[in-house]
Formats: sequence, C-alpha cells, structure tokens
Amino acid sequence: MGAKPRLEPLTAQQRSDLLELIDARYDTKSTLIASQLPIENWYEMIGESTHADAILDRLVHGAIKLELKGESMRKKLNFLTDADHSS
Repeated sequence: MGAKPRLEPLTAQQRSDLLELIDARYDTKSTLIASQLPIENWYEMIGESTHADAILDRLVHGAIKLELKGESMRKKLNFLTDADHSS
C-alpha cells in the first residue's frame, strides 16, 4: 500500500474560485458540503485569513450541520459482501 494521501491547503486560485462560488450562491441557493475534515480545521486548509474569513462566514451563517458518527459504512458493506460470497 502506498502512502496515505495528505491534504494540502488551497492554492490562491482555488481560494478565489471557492469564494466566488460560495458568494454567488449565498442567500439564494443551498450548498451541500460533505467532508471528513472537521470544521475546526477548514480555516487552516483554506489558508489566507481574508479569504478564509469570507468563505467560512458565508458557509457557517445559517448552516445546518449534520455530524455522522459510528462505524465506517465501508467496514459494514465489506462484511456483507464477504458474507454473501462465503455461502
């Protein structure tokens, strides 16, 4: 197995694109974001405080947060698949 992928902070272009997208949708459309990265780490990953503040302010204001907990579905699905093949 190879090295585990590492998340890198956004580039300046990615930050600008994300802000443009979030700003265009703000207060007019719903935006769904799914991430395994805890919200408290988003600021660091966005990088550059001015953009990070603007992006997170728009995302967090009025947000509905669903935090899923429990065992990985991959483990459960693998178990079911393995059980199906063993009979």
